[in-house]
Amino acid sequence: MRAMVTPEFGGPELFEERDVERPQPGPGQVLVRVIAAGTNPIDAKLRAAGASMGLDAPTILGADVSGVVEEVGPGVTDLSPGDEVYYTPEIFGLGSNGSYAEYNVAQANIVAKKPASLSHEEAAAVPLAGGTAYEALIRRMQIKVGETVLIHGGAGGVGSFAIQIAKAAGARVFATAGTQNQETLKALGADVALDYTKEDLTEAILDDSGGLGVDAVFDTAGGDTVINSIQYTKPFGRIATILGTEGDLTPFYFKNLTVHGVLLLRERQRLDEMSVLLERGQMKPLVDEVLPLEQVGKAHERLDSGHGRGKVVLRVAEA
Repeated sequence: MRAMVTPEFGGPELFEERDVERPQPGPGQVLVRVIAAGTNPIDAKLRAAGASMGLDAPTILGADVSGVVEEVGPGVTDLSPGDEVYYTPEIFGLGSNGSYAEYNVAQANIVAKKPASLSHEEAAAVPLAGGTAYEALIRRMQIKVGETVLIHGGAGGVGSFAIQIAKAAGARVFATAGTQNQETLKALGADVALDYTKEDLTEAILDDSGGLGVDAVFDTAGGDTVINSIQYTKPFGRIATILGTEGDLTPFYFKNLTVHGVLLLRERQRLDEMSVLLERGQMKPLVDEVLPLEQVGKAHERLDSGHGRGKVVLRVAEA
């Protein structure tokens, strides 16, 4: 099968197109013909320094699949050849392989039926980024109707889903982005769009909230964002981060805050729950660009830049 392989760890120019052996499904597994593959910041991190994270080169990266079931392994009864599916494949472990290839093998219990209302390119933008936002907001911080939520990095892959999920949960949403993405925040449903390059976030949030602050904060930016967010989070509030934090967390103690570290685990149920929002139109992937698989290096150049709007998706094959 055709695949874009990372022969060694380093820059985005290292990707090579190779003909590699097609994987075979074992017990409890499915073989999926990949139609589209999402790209994510974690892909770029693994490409640059995969050895330090437990990967061996050469490897096939890619953490989002939308495609069609080609074969099912022994014991699989809830999926059949021809089913359109989407999921986040396992990158680590014996026999694992990513989505930058024509076929992918996965455990059937992490694979979900693709929402019929989405194209494969749209569906490939959802599993990792959308699942991370859903996990943080709904499962960890348990956002409730009427609460206020701040999304740091609201125009990015994870943040764009987070705004929509928080709105669907009935929250009032503050979101941050640079100057060029303020209209994107509003289009996604943010009640208050904040330009972090120009505005004092603490002043703006406390002023808008009558000095109370927000009930919950979701950090997709990293660095000292969590530390800085403590000052405009209400007592007994919640903060979730997908990138860890820098600085002294002691101040969270004085406000009785809960801080969640969020690392997405592979799971079908979460995808099924999100599919309800996707089919209702309450959540829609923000796909900024679709590139052919062989241009994966270009997608990674954008990931390396740390800037962008929504997701870049790779078209692997025709549906």
